[in-house]
Amino acid sequence: MEKLLCGVDIGGTKCAIALVNTEGKIIDKINTCAHVNLNEDGLVKLVAEQIKELIQRNQLQETDLQGIGMGCAGHIRFRDGVIITTSNLKGFKNYPLRDAMQKYFKIPVILDNDANAQAFGAYKFGAGKGYDDMVFLTISTGIGAGIVINKKLFRGATGTAGEVGHTIVEPHTELTCTCGNKGCLMAMACGMALPFLYQKKIKEGKKSKLNIPPHFDISKLSGQYLKKGLDMDDPVSKEIISDSAYYVGLGIYNIFQTLNPPLIVLGGGLTNWGDFYLGKIKATFYELARDMIFDPIKIVISNIGADAGVIGAAALTLE
Repeated sequence: MEKLLCGVDIGGTKCAIALVNTEGKIIDKINTCAHVNLNEDGLVKLVAEQIKELIQRNQLQETDLQGIGMGCAGHIRFRDGVIITTSNLKGFKNYPLRDAMQKYFKIPVILDNDANAQAFGAYKFGAGKGYDDMVFLTISTGIGAGIVINKKLFRGATGTAGEVGHTIVEPHTELTCTCGNKGCLMAMACGMALPFLYQKKIKEGKKSKLNIPPHFDISKLSGQYLKKGLDMDDPVSKEIISDSAYYVGLGIYNIFQTLNPPLIVLGGGLTNWGDFYLGKIKATFYELARDMIFDPIKIVISNIGADAGVIGAAALTLE
């Protein structure tokens, strides 16, 4: 029997654990939010127990799995399996997550950044199939990228290559990124920026059709709210989405000039803004790139969907 893969996608609010076949299809999955308030060792114990539960309820042995791939947002020192820093989880600074999980299993455990995991998942099972080189850009609460060069993930000296979200695209702005710098792509175009951008438009005198309650916590304004606004032709929502798309297009232009990939795959929650958003991204990119494009470059939305994180984590066991 062909061995299955196990993927673990550790997010700030949700942790997904899945068994995945070698075609990238989920066989069984557990979602949990119970990890949110746990310390480092508590999270490891919880995830290990749930992996064992999946193995047991599918009448498998540990040896029926190729390995366990783990994806986590933040800076990961891949060669050591260590989370250097992450803003998604409390603690976990310089935490050896891979080795802590390895104590519970005999099969190999691999830890990488979640964008790297999603990139490799897209390369193995999604829009990247058939390409030797590609870049995956995830646009969600934050922004990150995974880079595949010559069929392998490129991680750089530390393991943090692909932190495109921290490239500076607008130095003369009041928007400060989580890293402390002003004008990072992440600060200008990700989910964390949306409440600030909405308030800014309203202070400028723009009128919104969104019926936001008077006592609504504006920090909870999400991409889903702006999608509703887009669908009802709300000018404020359309301006914010258009501005965000401009900066993503600028970021893609910088990727194009640096790496010259034939394919850029976009994933993450904000891609749900659809054709209006993607069209603005492409328009910005092509306007900047002009006649510097000598070979075709495709910019597409990921076709793996909401499970890209956990399927990508499982794919790491095939690298």
